[in-house]
Amino acid sequence: MSQHTDFAKSHMDKCIEALKANFARVRSGRANPHILDPIKVDYYGQPTPITQLAGVKVPEASMLVVEPWDKTALKAIEKAIEASDLGITPSNDGVSIRLPFPRPTEERRRELAKECSKLAEDARVAVRNVRRDANGKIERDEELPEDAQTREKKAVQKLTDGYIAQIEDLLKTKTAEIMEI
Repeated sequence: MSQHTDFAKSHMDKCIEALKANFARVRSGRANPHILDPIKVDYYGQPTPITQLAGVKVPEASMLVVEPWDKTALKAIEKAIEASDLGITPSNDGVSIRLPFPRPTEERRRELAKECSKLAEDARVAVRNVRRDANGKIERDEELPEDAQTREKKAVQKLTDGYIAQIEDLLKTKTAEIMEI
């Protein structure tokens, strides 16, 4: 691989990783600890991620249990979860916080599938933007002869096609997970 295809590959890998992270945050009725990643708790005046303050466990498919290492942070964690846009009401038993994930309705599952389709489309656009940038670098590279530029562009296009297919596979898997009853 040349430096241009390496550039494209590394950036396209980042697009796939971002898509996987976004898919992990979509609530599908199944408990997923990554849904708590964006939530910050005010811990001694510092915004701290929940995962740094507590252990997050999945005892069953529709339940998350947050067990803080410092029991004094229990109320702060509960308050941060309530203030977030998760739409889940935490229950505090004095030792841990339980987050029940209700099964989404058929209509809600369809909305979530549309949301996932939009996230996948954003990832496709990002991959295509990387292709455009790589092709621009190839065209500006004065050391490459014209036939080598054509080969490089074909290699970048082949990479792009592979990543678009990978995005489609991820979308199919996530949609199947969401639509499963």
